Amino acid sequence: MADPAPSTARDRIRGGVGAPQAHDSALKHTTGEALYIDDLPEPAGLLHAALGLADRARARILSMSLDRVRAAPGVVAVLTAADVPGHNDIGPTHRGDEPIFPDSQVAFHGQPLFAVIAASREAARRAARLADVDYEDHPHRTTIEDAVAAGGDLVCEPMTLVRGDVEAALAAAPKRLRARMSLGGQEHFYLEGQIALAIPGEDGAVLVHSSTQHPSETQTMIALALGLAAHDVTVEVRRMGGGFGGKESQANHCAVVAAMAAVRLGRAVKLRLDRDEDMVATGKRHDFLIDYDVGFDETGRIAAVDFLYAARCGFSADLSGPVTDRALFHCDNAYFYPHVRARSLPLRTDTVSNTAFRGFGGPQGMVGAERVVEEVAFALGMDPLDVRKANLYAPGRDLTPYHQPVEDELGRDIIADLERRCDYRARRAALRAANAQGGVLRRGLALTPVKFGISFTATLFNQAGALINIYRDGSILLNHGGTEMGQGLDTKVAQVVAEEFQVDLDRVRITATSTAKVPNTSATAASSGADLNGMAAQAAARTLKQRLVDFAVERFAAPAEQIVFLPNRVRVGNQEIAFAELIEQAYAARVSLSATGFYRTPDIHWDRRAGRGRPFYYFAYGAAASEVVVDTLTGEYRVERVDILHDVGDSLNPALDRGQIEGGFVQGMGWLTTEELWWDAKGRLRTHAPSTYKIPLASDRPRIFNVDLLHGRPNAANTVYRSKAVGEPPLMLAISVLHALSDAVASLGGYRVCPRLDAPATPERVLMAIERLRG
Repeated sequence: MADPAPSTARDRIRGGVGAPQAHDSALKHTTGEALYIDDLPEPAGLLHAALGLADRARARILSMSLDRVRAAPGVVAVLTAADVPGHNDIGPTHRGDEPIFPDSQVAFHGQPLFAVIAASREAARRAARLADVDYEDHPHRTTIEDAVAAGGDLVCEPMTLVRGDVEAALAAAPKRLRARMSLGGQEHFYLEGQIALAIPGEDGAVLVHSSTQHPSETQTMIALALGLAAHDVTVEVRRMGGGFGGKESQANHCAVVAAMAAVRLGRAVKLRLDRDEDMVATGKRHDFLIDYDVGFDETGRIAAVDFLYAARCGFSADLSGPVTDRALFHCDNAYFYPHVRARSLPLRTDTVSNTAFRGFGGPQGMVGAERVVEEVAFALGMDPLDVRKANLYAPGRDLTPYHQPVEDELGRDIIADLERRCDYRARRAALRAANAQGGVLRRGLALTPVKFGISFTATLFNQAGALINIYRDGSILLNHGGTEMGQGLDTKVAQVVAEEFQVDLDRVRITATSTAKVPNTSATAASSGADLNGMAAQAAARTLKQRLVDFAVERFAAPAEQIVFLPNRVRVGNQEIAFAELIEQAYAARVSLSATGFYRTPDIHWDRRAGRGRPFYYFAYGAAASEVVVDTLTGEYRVERVDILHDVGDSLNPALDRGQIEGGFVQGMGWLTTEELWWDAKGRLRTHAPSTYKIPLASDRPRIFNVDLLHGRPNAANTVYRSKAVGEPPLMLAISVLHALSDAVASLGGYRVCPRLDAPATPERVLMAIERLRG
């Protein structure tokens, strides 16, 4: 089979790889026609579920009377731990530490204790508030400091990465400093909350429409809880209204409760949390205390660094093990440490179990790295960018803390290119001169890089499957194991299929992700959705193409090298046949027009106990320069300008990639500035609604927002069309905003003292840092 002939401007498919194609649901999103679970037509006899939540942070349940709940109007059933027919656990690590409903111990304020099933959602929610629960209160640990003071109970095994002799190098370093920084968590704040609709079928089977990033795991949890086999449970996802990691494991609870009620009652059941319940009862991004001890010389080169990343993990393991592991994987960001030790401390607290969030620990690791660079710069009176450049990896020579070689120079090239594009040096000099004049308003500027490893660090998840059916009219139906949450995965994978067959994109239809079509899928996470599912779809398409070539060789007596797929047609020898016509002829000749594809990421391995391996298939790079202005009387600030240069390899879809970069940056900016999670002395989350939890608004966007993709640098790894992942890495570009704020604050002290600005850098924290420097 010959490769497709080069396309001309007049002769190419519409919507192929590299085209800035609109999201397949963009118009439906805009008009409200996109169907989410709560928009689906309600099955006859639909019942609604609501959760009864604990109002203690840590306690023993002495008694729980649900008589008033059962007697409430419209109530059909009430489910407790005693009603779980199978395993009372939904923890993704299967440790038995995350019950659907607890038997007797309350682990956090807002923990679901029971479920009410009623004729209407309002009836169920009203009834859920009528429980009479008698508690025996126990002392609770809410903060990381509380957990350490109580003995440092861990939710899972910690990890240590070591390379070199850290203690000797620190002792020998010409200069050394130690400090700690506090880094807050983040609420996912997806627009569509947690929801599931379960519909019972024959012989105990159940179909569950779930807003989940991991349909196969949700399927497994439902089967285990109900005592069923996996083939009795089908989980389907057409789209989610956002996920950001918050629906990787956290979607399991709603799905399991809805399925349990549906199978028990023989009627469809829907469970949808409202915003307050969602924020109280589901996990967040992990917050950290980061201790660092760094040795360096007069030129700003780091000789050694010792990190301790202590995380608030909540009451159960959930995904805290791999999250804190990835924090260590990214404690270097783009910098080489000749001697390094990094340790994780995944602490148990009496709060909701924290979970996956865009970046999966990587952002927290990078923030620690950038604080170290900033400390060195202030200690030496250097520009932080010069310290950054002095410590960048030398490709082909340097190893990461986990002993994986860094083999490319993209990090260096991107920083140098962005420094020139944004006129960093001249702007920095002008800002310094203006700040030297005094005044209420102070400006800050920072340029920070990103180096983010791409792959699941749990090697088994680096696999994907896809299914392609071609119909007699030449139309194509695509199904793959990834889930669409607004990021454009379905569009990208469809573009790959269109490109392979050389047909217009509108000939490819994407169908809902279903465990009944593609089994044993991995979560759509770790920025791997397009890498894994795109390659699986490409494999399925190439299987079908080879069948069509074999058929054409026999049917037309033409050699295989003379069979070329052209836009919407196929050249066979000296003649051209419409794609649809070739398909019809193949069907008539009894050629199978359905195929599966499978892909597993090559060349990766990881030994966690040894702290060595190659956990990442490649690295994605980027850099951002951010300029801010700070009101030194109030601590309020604006982001004036942001310049971004980001590496996406050969982009599958530049429009979607640009959207991911812009959205990821703003989400990261919110995490590091305005989004503050706060628990009171009773262990209650008080920032549980938009009135108290401040995500960025359109008005918070940078006044000037320049975003460019790095061109002409295809992925050196053999990914789908040499593209690179773009889901998570852009979030970390927002670290530049935190350091621009620090730069502005530092002007109050003549740039002689590191402000040590913790995150989120709310106006209150900025003002406190200003007052410290003034003092």
